[in-house]
Amino acid sequence: MPQELMYQIALTRIPLIGDVIIKKLLEHFGSAGNIFKAKKYELEKIETVGTIRAAALCNFHDFAPITEEIDFLEKFRIQPLFCTDPGYPQRLLHCYDSPAMLYYKGNATLNPSRIVNIVGTRHPSAYGRAVCETLVKELAAAGITIVSGLAYGIDIIAHKTALKEQTPTIGVLAHGLDRIYPPAHKQVAVEMLEQGGLLTDFMSRTLPDKQNFPKRNRIVAGICDATIVIESGLRGGSLITADLANGYNRDVMCIPGRLHDPQSAGCNHLIKNNKAALLTGAADVLELMGWQETPPAAPDVVQPGLFPELTPDEQLIMSLFREKSRRHLEELYLQTHLSGSQVASAVFNLEMQSMLRSLPGQLYELI
Repeated sequence: MPQELMYQIALTRIPLIGDVIIKKLLEHFGSAGNIFKAKKYELEKIETVGTIRAAALCNFHDFAPITEEIDFLEKFRIQPLFCTDPGYPQRLLHCYDSPAMLYYKGNATLNPSRIVNIVGTRHPSAYGRAVCETLVKELAAAGITIVSGLAYGIDIIAHKTALKEQTPTIGVLAHGLDRIYPPAHKQVAVEMLEQGGLLTDFMSRTLPDKQNFPKRNRIVAGICDATIVIESGLRGGSLITADLANGYNRDVMCIPGRLHDPQSAGCNHLIKNNKAALLTGAADVLELMGWQETPPAAPDVVQPGLFPELTPDEQLIMSLFREKSRRHLEELYLQTHLSGSQVASAVFNLEMQSMLRSLPGQLYELI
């Protein structure tokens, strides 16, 4: 049994030690194993840890359920993804409250070049159903991975349509991977393992309790470039996901609905309050995200010294824009591997030098 994996899972089971604290500890000690080997006084020195949390770490010895969990993962070929693992969803790492540990079973990559989630009501109208099917077909043609929550309504329509269009689709669950909820979607989930995957931050034997769904929604929002809402009331999981996406600086888009229609009140509210862009089809998604297909151009890579007044960070970002003239801010984070502050500073300086221009939706374009 890999000892480091045992310590990684153990960190997620200690009372008062949440995901944010775990990542703070990792910054200081480097690995889960080192955290457990640290002295109490060393732990107490870490900001936000303190005496009580340090004691909880030092007094933790309940490793038996973790041994059983690792046996379960190995038996069913489930991939544990700690936040330091290269296979961990890199977009999610930019979210301050991202889960320290994920569990994944499937064939699709969690780090595709284009990925969106589609959420909405559990009781869609015929209009909502048709819009969802058409939208997923068009997004699939553009090579976009589809994420949702395997729930009734819009979620399962999105998954089924993606399967039919043979595009990867990932379901994010609010329970362990030893079950499927709702049970009626078990066959779809099995098909998704071949053409996508199932993802959760809950260990096996975790039930789909009510409080788990908002926690699940932060993964739905965080692993994607954008959130798309199709029919939603003023309350519910879809609005929670949209709010989370806004908080993570992700783009949110909504299909508008009829006035005074409770099914679309949530979407209309988001659009009215500038929390979401109005969406009429996949073309709007491609335009907003800067994903339009452009004819191939001759290679034009920035050579060292071509812009001697630019810093190395600025030259790196300019080289990306020479390959594709319009890019989303999230692309710059993912492809440069620079910190958020480094990217923001470099992009600002390039704007000031009239080399880039800012567009709506966190897009930037080469001048």
